[in-house]
Amino acid sequence: MKLSKTLSLGATVLASAALLAACGSNRSSSSSSSKKTLTWMDSAEIPTMDLSKATDAASFNQISNTMEGLYRLGKNSKLEKGLATSEKVSKDGKTYTYTLRKSKWSDGSELTAKDFVYSWRRTVNPKTASQYSYLFSGIKNADAIVAGKKPVSSLGIKAVGKYKLVITLERRIPYFDKLMGFAVFFPQLEKAVTKYGSKYGTASKYMLYNGPFKHVGWTGSNLSWKMVKNPYYWDKKNVKLDTITWSVQKTPSTAYNLYQSNKLDATALDSSQTKQLKNQKGYTELNQGATFYLQFNVAKNKYLANTNIRKALSLAVDRKGLTSSLGGNSVPANTLTPTQLTDVNGEDYTKRISKSAKSFYPASTNKKEAVKYMNKGLKELGVSKFSFKILSDDTDAGKKTTEFLQSTFESTFGNKVSVSVQNLPFKTRLSRSTSGNFDIVVSGWSADFADPISFLDLFTSTNPENNGKWKNATYDKLVADSKTTASASKRWSDLSKAETILLKDAGISPLYYDTNVWMIRPSVKNVIQNRGTWNFKEAYIK
Repeated sequence: MKLSKTLSLGATVLASAALLAACGSNRSSSSSSSKKTLTWMDSAEIPTMDLSKATDAASFNQISNTMEGLYRLGKNSKLEKGLATSEKVSKDGKTYTYTLRKSKWSDGSELTAKDFVYSWRRTVNPKTASQYSYLFSGIKNADAIVAGKKPVSSLGIKAVGKYKLVITLERRIPYFDKLMGFAVFFPQLEKAVTKYGSKYGTASKYMLYNGPFKHVGWTGSNLSWKMVKNPYYWDKKNVKLDTITWSVQKTPSTAYNLYQSNKLDATALDSSQTKQLKNQKGYTELNQGATFYLQFNVAKNKYLANTNIRKALSLAVDRKGLTSSLGGNSVPANTLTPTQLTDVNGEDYTKRISKSAKSFYPASTNKKEAVKYMNKGLKELGVSKFSFKILSDDTDAGKKTTEFLQSTFESTFGNKVSVSVQNLPFKTRLSRSTSGNFDIVVSGWSADFADPISFLDLFTSTNPENNGKWKNATYDKLVADSKTTASASKRWSDLSKAETILLKDAGISPLYYDTNVWMIRPSVKNVIQNRGTWNFKEAYIK
């Protein structure tokens, strides 16, 4: 899922030594009510609560705690039973049968298997224009439906009575179980979608919920809201919190001061904070299973459509310097798929990718090679210089990233490039990215599930997440073949070959693998995070 440039990266801490020493303190006077209320933050505003249209971590953090599917993701991404009480898989691996527990929506309506059928059909319906419809590929007729060649009613999902759900696949999908814990596959109530129409998912009140919490107070544009315990949730006895109070905090120093004054129970840390607070109670490192990278708009910018120009810019980036300035424990990236995401026969998947492909993404600027490729590209284009704009979020980290890249490119290439930057609110930036209204955009993606396909799917020529419109026929074929082969070894070979092609052509430019660092108050227990998504179901304050 898409990531914003989070608070864990960038800015200067304003806290004094005295404040730092007190960072691990608990609430000075915890009443029974305060122990039922958690105060949390995000660095970005919510784009949508509509799971058929959401693409980003900010949205899915809200959806995943207010709604629920067949499974929930527990600690270390372990699948825990949600609405499914049992699962049966056919011998050929192409038919999944789930038995559902009795449960209700937040208005008291009964939740049934039909709500899954409706939700999945809505997401693959071309009229919905979901950017996640590609994840349904492999489910019977999904690809044909997305392409407008078959009716949505032909999708391989059906309700057998109220509490049995049968999924039919066109092929065995090795990661199918993992998908079932992802919010895109959650149910939706048709009458709610119909009732609210175009307003559905645009504010708290234009939604129904079936998860541990309900959403309250989000108007669609405000920077604070609440999650409150859902009295209709099937497992409400295990939900310890009454309320989670959320606020958007774009400035690290402000967020940390709120943490210090007990107005936040957790805060993401910037570079200075990370260094100063490393040995304090509450210091928490969170591997995001994520990569930040540059997307080049090859469809609208003739200069960036040139492979040698893209290689030149990639070689110019000082990734070590960038991560140092941003802070946290993020490390320079030379692949799209992050390290430590997937093991293949006891070896990290990324080791299978060609070293020559990785060489275009050095930890430190390779000025000689960068200038060589820049001169080659300019000659091919018949120009001596060109200009472009770098787009990112308006968070402190987003601004710091664009400024760093601007300085790096101009110092490496001199008057051969003219670089300007633009930093916009996350929701606006996301809209600009999606519509292709950019030259270069700083993008971040966190794995929806622990498999390289979650990243490599993004840059097939027809994927709606491929905002820069890079395309390569061989790449498309390898990704497609990886989904149909019955051989595990061939699958890994197809995926690594595809990623090698993407990197050798500089279809995107990896910047860093994201590891966030947070201060989480020691009194807060049982909060789970998997690849950027929080799970508060059984969280409590001691």
